[in-house]
Amino acid sequence: MKYTAPKIVTSPPGPRAQEWIARDTESLSPSLSRTSPLVGVKGEGVFVEDVDGNVFLDFGSGIAVNSLGHRHPEVIAAIKTQLDQLIFLNSMDYYTVPQIEYAEMLFKLTPGSFPKRVFYTNSGSEAIDTSIKMAKWHTRRPYGIAFVNGFHGRTMGAVSFTTTSVSARRGFAPMYPIGQFVPYPYCYRCMFNKEYPSCDMTCMSYLTDVTLKKITPPDEVAFILVEAVQGAGGYIVPPPEFLPRLAEIARLNGMVLIVDEVQTGFGRAGKMWACEHTGVAPDIMAISKAFAHGLPAGAAVARADVMNWDEGAHEGTLNGNPVIMEAAKAVLRVIEKEDLVEKSRVQGDYLKKQMVAMMGRRPLIGDVRGLGLMVGIELVADAKKTPAKEKRNRLIEEAFRRGLLLLGAGECSIRLAPPLVITREQIDTGLSILEDCVKLLR
Repeated sequence: MKYTAPKIVTSPPGPRAQEWIARDTESLSPSLSRTSPLVGVKGEGVFVEDVDGNVFLDFGSGIAVNSLGHRHPEVIAAIKTQLDQLIFLNSMDYYTVPQIEYAEMLFKLTPGSFPKRVFYTNSGSEAIDTSIKMAKWHTRRPYGIAFVNGFHGRTMGAVSFTTTSVSARRGFAPMYPIGQFVPYPYCYRCMFNKEYPSCDMTCMSYLTDVTLKKITPPDEVAFILVEAVQGAGGYIVPPPEFLPRLAEIARLNGMVLIVDEVQTGFGRAGKMWACEHTGVAPDIMAISKAFAHGLPAGAAVARADVMNWDEGAHEGTLNGNPVIMEAAKAVLRVIEKEDLVEKSRVQGDYLKKQMVAMMGRRPLIGDVRGLGLMVGIELVADAKKTPAKEKRNRLIEEAFRRGLLLLGAGECSIRLAPPLVITREQIDTGLSILEDCVKLLR
């Protein structure tokens, strides 16, 4: 079936969806936080169909996973071809061709002209854990530094540096025992009540003048872990000088700079990698999400001299599955063939411009920010920027009822991250539904 627009045939969640949700509640972990009562069964391009026949326009891409849209034919074909040849071979003990081929493709596209190596993982959280272990091995130092409001995953290593809320951390102490946290440049809600650029990046001064002078000896810090753009924290875009200054601090003190591009990578932010906006080449870059078109995959890509650990220091049985690697190779080919990085930039500029115009009409929208097709909108209750969390949640609910899938972020923000293949007309359709919902909530 060819989808052309959202279509609601029965008020969602419909009767079949309700049945499945009830069964899910009895069977699956209660730790799963569901945004909307969607029970999807089909996907095509920028649309998802549920078990009741309702069709939704996807403005979340499964948290930036389905960047090529749902079921891109070239990726599906690559998966099917590999399924007829080899599904699995333990890469801890043997070699497979797709792993090597993908690495060589990836190195040409990742920042930095230096020699690189890659370790494949099954998720973004695993990529972060791998990066942390690698940095500690390389430096033989104990401390790690990360940023307030950052999200890096929920495995024990990654969640130790996740600070978007206490819900992911409660009950799991002790975590990484010697991690330090510093402010991220969230300029709309500056922790120091200053204004950019007259603030002269006070948040950076906190790192250099407080953390590294009074709390943590610089020569004992293994790594600085940072998102190029904070994702789950609210699509927070830092000032352009932030990453370069951070990279310089790391370089001067012998620290490993780990840039988390799990959500921002593969063209999402209007360049292949968000850190390319500032010319920074990380020592280690963690990637996942859009990596393999929804198949479980991730990687830590590092300078070859940083990935210098011993044989057996870090392994994984299922990592680099040949089916997943072929899907990943196809993703890179499609991004290049369809010029999706440039489309992300152009369509993202349009989306952001339209949202800024909507903000001028709708005071509920307090801020609009983003890079490429990674646009965040923050909802506020008044001119004092009081977070409108309940209205944010209601907006997501009302949009769902009208056939638009939205995802929350931060305390009161919504992340707009449609597939990179989205058309101008489809953006307009989504924005029309979104503004109708904003009007309803006033």
